[in-house]
Amino acid sequence: MKKGKYIRLAAILGALAVAIGAFGAHGLSSILESTGKQATFETAVNYHFYHVFAIFGTAILFEIFPEKTLLKKSIWLFFVGIIIFSGSLYILALTGINILGAITPLGGVAFILGWTLLFWSFKNPKK
Repeated sequence: MKKGKYIRLAAILGALAVAIGAFGAHGLSSILESTGKQATFETAVNYHFYHVFAIFGTAILFEIFPEKTLLKKSIWLFFVGIIIFSGSLYILALTGINILGAITPLGGVAFILGWTLLFWSFKNPKK
């Protein structure tokens, strides 16, 4: 594994969160306001950002404790959560395809599992 791989992932996802948030606030504001989906889009951006920081912090821990393999799994669950939770909300806010709201909780479950594995990685001294 290349050093800093997951830190770079966090940096890319952070840049995307800024770009998507700015585009939503400026380029899409009239569309989001007219459809009443501005809060949905903002929720997507917020959770995207929160979990970029989670990936970044967990990546730093993984650099320090590479033997704690649950940290790597936690990072990937945070990543999957961003894709499913925030991604489905971004698409829902822009297209109005409400069925996507049905998969959003799966992203939330990925976030919860990521946080749980982060906890367990330091609860169990061997993992």
